[in-house]
Amino acid sequence: MVTDFNGHGFNVQRLDRIGNWMQAYVDQRKYAGSSVLIKQGGVEVYFNACGQRSVENDLPFERDTVARIYSMTKPITTVGVMMLVERGLFTLDTPISKFIPSFSDMQALVPGATAIDQVTPCATPTVHHLLTHTSGLSYPFNPGVLAQEMEAQDLVFKPRGGTLAEQVELVAALPLAFEPGTRWEYSVGIDILGRIIEIVSGKSLDQFFQDEIFLPLGMTDTEFSVRSQNINRFASLYTPLEGNAMDLNAAQIGGSSLRLADEAGSSPFEAATVWSGGGGLLGTLDDYMLFAEMIRQGGKGREGHLLSPRTLEFMMSNHLPGDIASMGPQSFAEQPMEGMGFGLGGAVVLDPARARCPGSIGDFSWGGMASTFFWVDPVLDLSVVFFTQLSPSSSYSSRAELKALIHGALLT
Repeated sequence: MVTDFNGHGFNVQRLDRIGNWMQAYVDQRKYAGSSVLIKQGGVEVYFNACGQRSVENDLPFERDTVARIYSMTKPITTVGVMMLVERGLFTLDTPISKFIPSFSDMQALVPGATAIDQVTPCATPTVHHLLTHTSGLSYPFNPGVLAQEMEAQDLVFKPRGGTLAEQVELVAALPLAFEPGTRWEYSVGIDILGRIIEIVSGKSLDQFFQDEIFLPLGMTDTEFSVRSQNINRFASLYTPLEGNAMDLNAAQIGGSSLRLADEAGSSPFEAATVWSGGGGLLGTLDDYMLFAEMIRQGGKGREGHLLSPRTLEFMMSNHLPGDIASMGPQSFAEQPMEGMGFGLGGAVVLDPARARCPGSIGDFSWGGMASTFFWVDPVLDLSVVFFTQLSPSSSYSSRAELKALIHGALLT
């Protein structure tokens, strides 16, 4: 299933290597199935899908398969935040306690802390700290005292487990892992921003997304809960790990490389109650390409601009003092850290050589825990979206391999 388009400097025969690579992942039982879509200058250059969305039911992975995009939700939430910033409703330097008072009088763990009560007073994180993962918040699957406490409380904004507002209050009751702005650590900060969107806009996050982003872009299959009419297109989630597919702290390789972790009919995503702006959305390949194309076109969608080109350029700039590695991260991340900066909602390539992956300076990208990935290359005018459903995303080096394949197909 390949769309042949011999243009824009791509060699069709070299593009065909992508299909062979995808099929090898299926044949080796690394991925059950996958799909990829490439556009350059808004023109479809390549599409392929292979394997299965459900091994147990022998259903193919197709172009309209509905998948968990997990942290690829984060750029969408970030766009929502920046839409409100453009309207003058707050600035990036606004302390988040202005919206959520329970984040007042913050404390951070002292350096070298071994217990959750070893803390010192600190500043309240700002909106910018949350957007750039420099807030001091964390994730349960990270190392460290705060992450361990979050894991004990199961604070990861799962689709079921109360409401977004309730989950945010639980996070606010914990100390920060470090003083805001001093380090980089992947965190639930974008989930907190989802709650801020609700407070400022007066809409639930799911309604805000539908009204302000999905409907204007034509993203008809993206939502927090898979609808009954789409359940037959909903992909199963697999993992090579024993136990919890998200438990990176106690990751043990299991006997099966494709152990079923979640499937249609019993998935919590069929009746979500927590609108997780950090990782809760489901969607299709073409829907996410509409979002990626909006970024490539400087905020322009089918019904006009969601954001101005200047705002998109600002988002895709590096907001850290250097690369991510220079800020001493101890956390899991969806991207390399050397040679990679971080903008608002996604990583930015600063030096492809130091990142050890072909790319252009300024590539803007992010991925999800189920090994999905997207990037926008402003130099090559390129948008790429890759879907599969295997957690964790650190299982294989598929993202770097795909970038190498695509750059290897460019002969101009």
